[in-house]
Amino acid sequence: MNPQSLRNIVIVGGGTAGWMAAAAFGRVLGPDYAITLVESEQIGIVGVGEATVPHIKAFNQLLRIDEADFVRSTQGTFKLGIEFVDWYRNGHTYIHGFGQEIGHPYGLLPFQQYWFKARKAGMAQSLDAYTLNSLAARRGRFMTGASDVPADSPLANIAYAYHFDAGLYAKYLRAYSERLGVKRVEGIVDQVILDPGNGHVRSLRLRSGEEVAGDLFIDCSGFRGLLIEEALHTGYIDYTHWLPCDRALAVPCEKVGPPTPFTRSTARSAGWQWRIPLQHRTGNGYVYSSAHISDDEAAATLLANLDGRVLADPRPLRFTTGRRKKCWNRNVVALGLASGFMEPLESTSIHLIQSGISKLLELFPREGFNEVLAQRYNDQLAFEFERIRDFLVLHYNATERDDSPFWRQCRDMSIPESLTANLDLFRDSGRFFRNASEMFAEISWVQVMIGQGIEPRGWHPLVDRVPDADLKRLMESVAGTISACVDAMPEHQRFIDRHCKAEPVSF
Repeated sequence: MNPQSLRNIVIVGGGTAGWMAAAAFGRVLGPDYAITLVESEQIGIVGVGEATVPHIKAFNQLLRIDEADFVRSTQGTFKLGIEFVDWYRNGHTYIHGFGQEIGHPYGLLPFQQYWFKARKAGMAQSLDAYTLNSLAARRGRFMTGASDVPADSPLANIAYAYHFDAGLYAKYLRAYSERLGVKRVEGIVDQVILDPGNGHVRSLRLRSGEEVAGDLFIDCSGFRGLLIEEALHTGYIDYTHWLPCDRALAVPCEKVGPPTPFTRSTARSAGWQWRIPLQHRTGNGYVYSSAHISDDEAAATLLANLDGRVLADPRPLRFTTGRRKKCWNRNVVALGLASGFMEPLESTSIHLIQSGISKLLELFPREGFNEVLAQRYNDQLAFEFERIRDFLVLHYNATERDDSPFWRQCRDMSIPESLTANLDLFRDSGRFFRNASEMFAEISWVQVMIGQGIEPRGWHPLVDRVPDADLKRLMESVAGTISACVDAMPEHQRFIDRHCKAEPVSF
């Protein structure tokens, strides 16, 4: 290959991953690059990733997408966080709310350091009362942020994400990409042709006989990993000894009542069930361990716990939690399910696609291929997968549940050393330090550790320099401010109706 000729990018597979990549490359790289996406209408997409995290706003801003048009087109709603039901123990609920911080920093310390002491002294409410997103989620309120408030107001910069129909999202991005000149080729890949000299992918031969050549190939073929695994035999790192769920069932049902501005995750006897409210329906699914429950039993559990009338048969998925040993191998970069799978407990699936795209663009070769770039890319993706893995394992392992073999296994299992170090530090004095650019920040770790029943033995010594009367006033002031801000926010449904209501859909 001529080292000057890295201008032909071929994406294998559509769906969310493929069309996100096509849209981003079309926008950033521009007309100097030929971008081709190969997909087949005969091959379905997984499409269960309907819940996101706030990072997706940066992706939409990169594409210069109008938010209201995007939400309407995808039957979307807004998301302030995730409600966890029955995870710590049966009957217990907490919310992991998005945001920059809990409460408001006081002096040199984060607010929760003072909250630990105030709660022990009976001066504090639950953590939700001091976190805008969590309290707003509880009250069904939402807004995108106010421009007519002081810069330090909690309403000035509200962190939020979206729920949307993944199929409609892919369709939306396809139209966007094609307007930028991305070429779509309909067809099923019959053969991957490798260069005998360097082992790179040279071209794809389709079942129709057409051959699609490229310089850089993006594998968005899903769990199969058509290029990264079947052609290049990259290898896979299995996380199931920490995250034992290996199957899922997904099913939509009729919406009942106004959509909640949060995703709900309810722990079940052998896994957990998601609930994702959209404008036209509600998405549901059961992620479970096949070693602890049969497929029929899982389907019965899922269908017995829906809000409304079921709209389709449950769709089965099988997976192995983990990641490829390399997400960039030779001239192939894997995105989405082809790169690995982390169950959608914290809505990280689409984020990992976005992260893979942005890191590839940051390390995009000027000419030819340099192993230095690929190695740095692989190191960054491995770090991201491992930190997300630790955060997910936290939910399973920190539990008092012992009502089923599944939960006893999760409670008693060994956990990664990196997670143990974080938990030991937090148990000592409620401290957490973010590791470089890991996805989940202090606010997320603290909310989940507290929500899962992990109690610090103490707090930072500087907290004791604050008189009890001042500590009480701090708790009352922050709670009062947060509550007043939430009261000023409109109801979630009212906000949607005013700004981005979608056309009704009949089923």
